[in-house]
Amino acid sequence: MTWIEGGFLLFLVVAAVVVCVTKRLLTSVIIFSLYSVVMSILWILLRSPDLAITEAAVGVGISGILFFVVLKRIRVMEQEHQEEENRKNERQ
Repeated sequence: MTWIEGGFLLFLVVAAVVVCVTKRLLTSVIIFSLYSVVMSILWILLRSPDLAITEAAVGVGISGILFFVVLKRIRVMEQEHQEEENRKNERQ
């Protein structure tokens, strides 16, 4: 295993933990999409282009877009932004 593959594997572990711990859903979706990008790069390094294309298409493309649409549809991003504004106003 090269140091690049090791770094990517370490990133995958850290990203998985951060997705589970993060309170903001938008941040979790973005990190999840980055996880899929790194996973597709790892599939390319492992000389499996068919899995890399599938991971990129499904993991980043379909799942990422679906998560963003759902978050927008249920207005979670707007509620989180409003809560942040309220916290800032309370501090001042």
